[in-house]
Amino acid sequence: MRQLCERILADGKCFPGGILKVDSFINHQIDPNLMKAIAVEFVRRFADVNANKILTIEASGIAPAVMLGALLDLPVVYVKKKKPSTMKNILAAKVFSFTKQREYDVVVSSDFLTANDRVLFIDDFLAYGNAAMGIIDLVRQAGAQLVGMGVIIEKAFQKGREVIEREGVRVEALAIVESLDDGKIQLRQTL
Repeated sequence: MRQLCERILADGKCFPGGILKVDSFINHQIDPNLMKAIAVEFVRRFADVNANKILTIEASGIAPAVMLGALLDLPVVYVKKKKPSTMKNILAAKVFSFTKQREYDVVVSSDFLTANDRVLFIDDFLAYGNAAMGIIDLVRQAGAQLVGMGVIIEKAFQKGREVIEREGVRVEALAIVESLDDGKIQLRQTL
């Protein structure tokens, strides 16, 4: 997706340890026009999956998921990283956060993720695949079907795609980062 790639190259920042910061337009301050273009591209790429629900994980996946949900007229459920005291019928999975370097439980109510759901998961990043594996676990616990995973940015050098595809899940990334070596963002050409 050319518009996204250009923005990553112009405004993205590299940090040691394979970290790409895009907080000026995706996951702190949000560019709504770019987010709409991202959602439109996800609509195009997942036109064949017949999803009936969009799933994401808080917090950075919420903006693209809601925009996509609005375009497809589908409900959006976001998995929480902390169990609310009022949540009942909990499904839970363990996830290790690369960014925060800690393990935590992710939770969702089985009232909103059921065996009747054909789920499309949307998130901002795919790195090692830890969050995605937690989502796969939750979807399986619910008896739902995961029809695809869409990520805005994939860090290919961290091999998360391989982990997810071994689980039989289709992955679509709108921008693929090949390397962040020497503080330089190198993107793979995508369609």
